Amino acid sequence: MSYLRRRVLGDSSTEPSREVTPEKSEEVRLIPVSKLKEFHKHRRSKRRNGLIFGLGGLFGLVVAAFFAQKQDVISFDGLNLEALIDVIPSGIIKDAKDLTQHERDAVNYDSFSVGLHLQSQGIKALHPVIMIPGVISTGLESWGTDTASRQYFRKRLWGSWSMMRALVLDKASWKRHIMLDKDTGLDPPGIKLRAAQGFDAADFFITGYWIWNKILENLATIGYDPTNAFTAAYDWRLSYANLEVRDQYFTRLKSHIEIAVRTTNQKVVLISHSMGSQVLFYFFHWVEAEGHGGGGSGWVDTFVGSWINISGCMLGALKGLPAVLSGEMKDTAQLNAFAVYGLEKFLAKEERAEIFRAMPGISSMLPIGGNAVWGNRTWAPDDKPNQKVSFGTFINFKESNSSQSPGNLTVEESLGYLLDNSDKWYKDQIERSYSHGVARSRAEVEDNARDPRKWLNPLETRLPLAPNLRIYCFYGIGKSTERSYFYREDTDPLSKLNVTIDTTLTRDDIDHGVILGEGDGTVSLLSNGYMCAKGWRLKRYNPAGVQIKVYEMPHEPDRFSPRGGPNTGDHVDILGRSSLNDLILRVAGGKGDQIEENYVSNIREYSEKVMIDDDDEVN
Repeated sequence: MSYLRRRVLGDSSTEPSREVTPEKSEEVRLIPVSKLKEFHKHRRSKRRNGLIFGLGGLFGLVVAAFFAQKQDVISFDGLNLEALIDVIPSGIIKDAKDLTQHERDAVNYDSFSVGLHLQSQGIKALHPVIMIPGVISTGLESWGTDTASRQYFRKRLWGSWSMMRALVLDKASWKRHIMLDKDTGLDPPGIKLRAAQGFDAADFFITGYWIWNKILENLATIGYDPTNAFTAAYDWRLSYANLEVRDQYFTRLKSHIEIAVRTTNQKVVLISHSMGSQVLFYFFHWVEAEGHGGGGSGWVDTFVGSWINISGCMLGALKGLPAVLSGEMKDTAQLNAFAVYGLEKFLAKEERAEIFRAMPGISSMLPIGGNAVWGNRTWAPDDKPNQKVSFGTFINFKESNSSQSPGNLTVEESLGYLLDNSDKWYKDQIERSYSHGVARSRAEVEDNARDPRKWLNPLETRLPLAPNLRIYCFYGIGKSTERSYFYREDTDPLSKLNVTIDTTLTRDDIDHGVILGEGDGTVSLLSNGYMCAKGWRLKRYNPAGVQIKVYEMPHEPDRFSPRGGPNTGDHVDILGRSSLNDLILRVAGGKGDQIEENYVSNIREYSEKVMIDDDDEVN
């Protein structure tokens, strides 16, 4: 106990810890251990709430003082952080240490345990593993040497505290670095940001916020290391074509895979997350195509044994459309008035929309499939019985009385509205990079194999001709996810945006202008699940009969864990889920055939309602 006191509280005492013995006259009662734990939880909760209240007040004072200094109201000359810490009451410092340790313990709930358990069952490293991270997972670091960039050399301007510092202290410079050239979609003159490489590129987003770290821990436990496990990080801002033009990303990925197979005599297991699944699907077409990868139709079957598709937004992420339309999403719409005021003063929605549009890779996640997948003005496949507002109208206007608010719009119409009301440079970027339709025949699918704009879209192209390939679709379900929106005209005379989410509207199923549906908190169930549950079981999209297995994971968060604990189904936090790590290790260890499908949602029912005609089903 004294050891824990020294570690957590900084107590240097060497005296053994002893509980105080009650006085003889004091009544002593025995209570169950469960009641004792409950008692301690209540005590800790009160201390924690008091701490948060105190720190919140202190933070408010610091922020107010910061902006006051900026306006020359007061001056802090000579004051540093150490001096500030000295005046904070010691009780708050002590409670902060307790809280930090408690949260750290909650995050480290199962380090290595999944791997150790499977190791005891005889599962060990077999197939080389290559991981393709998602949009948030890869850090971007500066390699520019111009005067404006030297201060950031090899510092991460995305995915580190350096990003936070640059954003707060020099927002204009950060924006210049993070935004791509609007005409070319490549580096602006004098700016050079590149994806960080190696495991460090994706294990943590910022210190303490893990992404792939738990998967790496468990892979290492059964025998993986840098000789048989790799990360294929990429600059997620770039359009997929420009990933190859600027960074030769797909050429390098092809080489990594071929070398891994030749050195181990085993096919690779590819693990992708979120946007990484779209990148990998594009790669499958690129690597086959003459004049691109040049591997031919048999390359994937020769080199790839399994594809583990984790939370893959195969039909896009609906929240991506309001992000580029008006710089908003559920996360901003549901902020309180004070937070909204601060956010708008610091980084207004018009600025956010501009930044998102100047990252063409973000727009790869605009919804795919149009009305056939997402519904029309009266109906959607995932509508619930007696639902008051159909998901089929994606952008809704409570009042429609001008060209800026033309009436309720479907997903297909919303995409057209976005492009029609965007600058020409953005519209040109999207139209030359991506396609969002549906191929209605096998002949059309085969023709699309020669059009790189279609390679991202699984409803316009097919899976590889790889009958021995196995695809595992693992994703979370049961966390409210934005599905459609209510908008209004933006009446701010200083704003260049036409519309904004109507955050004043909260009634029935509408929360601050956002209508929530099913998914993993970020990606809708239809996007995560349709291709796996139905689309890739049609010969049009899977002529080789690639075997698909779906394993849905219900969102069952630990109320005391800030990241949801070992049973979370959250889009990002699922990477630390115990059962997901178990499934990944089984596939990597050559035991994927033991995995049985697991459905907990209505995705099969919804998939049957999607308006894409059946042809012969594969299985």
